[in-house]
Parts: sequence; C-alpha cells; structure tokens
Amino acid sequence: MTQVLETPFGNGLVVAWDERVLEPRPWTAMQSRWAAELLGDALDVGRDDLPVLELCSGAGHIGLLAVQLTGRRLVAVDVSEPACVFMRNNSRRAGLADLVEVRQAPMDDALADGERFALVLADPPWVTSDTVGRFPDDPLLAIDGGDDGLAVARLCVEVAGRHVVPGGSLLLQLGDAAQAEALSAEAGDRWRPEGHRCGEGGVVLRLVRSEQP
Repeated sequence: MTQVLETPFGNGLVVAWDERVLEPRPWTAMQSRWAAELLGDALDVGRDDLPVLELCSGAGHIGLLAVQLTGRRLVAVDVSEPACVFMRNNSRRAGLADLVEVRQAPMDDALADGERFALVLADPPWVTSDTVGRFPDDPLLAIDGGDDGLAVARLCVEVAGRHVVPGGSLLLQLGDAAQAEALSAEAGDRWRPEGHRCGEGGVVLRLVRSEQP
C-alpha cells in the first residue's frame, strides 16, 4: 500500500502525493510566481478571461499555486491517472476546484482545436534515458525525457504553440541552461526566446508566442 505524503508549497498550499507521482519540489514555486508575474503584466490586458494551461501537471503544485496567486482558471493535463487523482484532490483541498479542470490524456489529444490560453506551464520529464537509474525513487514516466532529455519538452512546445494566444508565454521547466539553450535554438519562427531563470533543481525557460499566425 502506498503512503500518502504532503509537501508545503508556499502561500499556505499543501500538496499531497505518493510514490506513483513525482515528488513536488518546493523550488518549482518559482515557475508559478513567474506565471503570476506575467499574467499581471500590462501585456496581458485583454486576455483576462482566458485560462492557463498546464501540461505534465503531476500532483498539481505548480498550476495550483499559479491559480491561487492569480484567480485564473486552469486546465491541467497529465497522462498519469494517479497524478490526475491527486490534482483533483489537491485542488479541492485548496478550495480551488471551481477554477480547475483536470484532463487525463496524452497532451496532443487533450485539447480541442479552438481552445486558447493566456499562458502555458509545462513540467515535462527532462532526464536522459541513460541516466534515469540515478533517480530510483522517481516514477520513470515522470522523469524519462528520451535520448537527450528533450523529447517530451519538444511536444510541449508544439502543443503550446497551437493553443497559447499570440504574445502569450510558455514557461517550461528543464534540467539546465544547456537544455534551455538547445530548445530555444529549435523553437523556430513561432516562438521568441525570452531567457530562463535558474532554481535549485533546474531551470525555467520562457518562450513567447510570435504575433504571426
């Protein structure tokens, strides 16, 4: 039987999880706070009615803190059933269930063509397949990013590009600055890289959607 654990995540938010999902890391609150900063920026005037999209949401800590800080609606997507169960339970516990919709599905099947979002959060697996053995306590599904660690991150960029509004941001968690630079170089004309912020256990890359269709 799995043991349910709890992690305080700042701002009074407590996130429950167990060994079937990735342990919430408190440093990742940086991603939530950056999202709140961008959503409160003057550039987002006129997008106040649009929700936030979270890809690879896990137990929900990053998206829930962003919702708590901004009052935005959130669509959270994860392929893992246990992760989605925790996300729903954690949103209820935080009093945010009315603002959160959880979808258990592969991210490229989870959204309708016309759905649009003000901002996208993503926490994909970014460990290279040949080094996942260094993290025996983490679920393989949550950490295996393929040969270079960027396979799922690339899909996040693709999905976000179809659904974030022009001028909207994708905040993408990665392992290090080298991965952020590699993905920025691959982003193409659809995205404008706007730097990254470093945390205790990784980095968050910001890509801004081009105003061009």
